[in-house]
Amino acid sequence: MRIVQRYGDIEHMAAHHTPRCVIIRGGDEYLNRLAARRHARQWLDAHPDSELIELEAKDSSRYDFEEATSPSLLSPSAAVIVNHAEDCDEPLAQAITDHCRNPHGEADGSLVIVSHNGSAKGKRLIDSLTRLHAVLADIPKLDKPQARLNFTLQGFEQRGRTVEPQAAQQLASVLGERPGELAAMIEQLCFDFDTNPITLSQVNQYLISDPQVTGFAMADQALAGHGAQAVIMMRSAISQGTEPIALIGALAMKLRSMAKASAVRAGTITQAESNMAPWMLRNASKQLPGWTSAGMAQCFSQLAWADEQCKTNGSDPIYALEHVIELISRKGIA
Repeated sequence: MRIVQRYGDIEHMAAHHTPRCVIIRGGDEYLNRLAARRHARQWLDAHPDSELIELEAKDSSRYDFEEATSPSLLSPSAAVIVNHAEDCDEPLAQAITDHCRNPHGEADGSLVIVSHNGSAKGKRLIDSLTRLHAVLADIPKLDKPQARLNFTLQGFEQRGRTVEPQAAQQLASVLGERPGELAAMIEQLCFDFDTNPITLSQVNQYLISDPQVTGFAMADQALAGHGAQAVIMMRSAISQGTEPIALIGALAMKLRSMAKASAVRAGTITQAESNMAPWMLRNASKQLPGWTSAGMAQCFSQLAWADEQCKTNGSDPIYALEHVIELISRKGIA
């Protein structure tokens, strides 16, 4: 699959020399694509007659790659992004290696940007390109609360906007594991609201339609002892297309937060070791009264059972969810 886009008038960055081959290595697809596009844009700024070509490795052959990197009637060169390079077959991997060894022997040959998820699959290609002095850019995952919060704040800052601290925390906590969705949400909020800063109320207006947030609201009702209301919310969410497994995930996340808050209170772990934002820890601590270790263990056990029901053909995940919600609303007391 070949996606071509002309970039003759891009003026985002100052032109400067870019290596002939860049490796983008990481675990998140959105962040990888963002980094690849950034390198491509730098190249295109310096080569305004070039074009951007994207190839999906699993759908592309060595002939697609050779065509993309060769001069055409429209452009003398291109910035060629190879997405999901871990899926390259042997001929395509060899073609990429050959090009980076000798990019048509010309000073203005095409730039190749290889995006790889960092797994062992396709590692031989990455090692070969590294030996050929390709520039290696490791893209860190957003696996820490502070990194997710920084990404959120930067998203608003890049658009010339500000956001309330609690609103940023809410976005980072709910969507931080999905950077692409988080970036899209920031873009939507900035487009729809002219106010500075973006408020927690505005954020919650949009997050309420997100399946995970619907799950959080349902989980809060269950933890507050309102089992019947939580079941109604669960059925409503499913009728709107939310998958049962997403609701189970929200319940599990809430319970894990409570378990961490309990451990912090008992001195078993420190607040830093809990890896939770302070406001999340405070909220989880408020939900602890009435819970016992045995009750929490029982709920985790039933959540595992419900998770299995969602993944097994012929099972009834809605019944399993109802059972778990009612158990949680009774604080694990059968």
